[in-house]
Amino acid sequence: MSENQSKSDKIKNSTKRTNCLSWHEYFASIAKLVAQRSKDPNYQVGSVIVNQQKEIIATGYNGFPWDFPDDKYSWNDEGPWLETKYPYCVHAEVNAIISARQNCQGFILYTTLFPCNECAKLIIQAGIKTVYYLDWPISEQWGESWKAAKIMFDEVGIDYQRLEI
Repeated sequence: MSENQSKSDKIKNSTKRTNCLSWHEYFASIAKLVAQRSKDPNYQVGSVIVNQQKEIIATGYNGFPWDFPDDKYSWNDEGPWLETKYPYCVHAEVNAIISARQNCQGFILYTTLFPCNECAKLIIQAGIKTVYYLDWPISEQWGESWKAAKIMFDEVGIDYQRLEI
């Protein structure tokens, strides 16, 4: 048997690997990795926008805007509003939508935390039709915001689903 026949036989007899990541596991893992870029000491959130061909269009994580000094202003969750992170922090979903720089009609969003109502509005406006999330926020402080996001998603037909990964 020639060397070429031997290689050919190996190719014919080989089988594909079956324990590879599913698409959900793949994109959710990337969202988790992207979240690690966040400097927020309490919540590190990452988002990934994927088109219908399973191509990553954009990523985003929660943080202060470009050129805004993230070491000069507070990352506090509590206290007077102007002394917390809330007036300054851009959410992961928003950063991903901005980074996409295109119409996201029919795209999928993977995010590590269920979107708040403000992000839900932008997700709807961007044309995203499916949201997969990994965690539901444990903070009661934002409870009404997440309820409003669900109401909006339900009203416009955005499918959202928690992934158990």
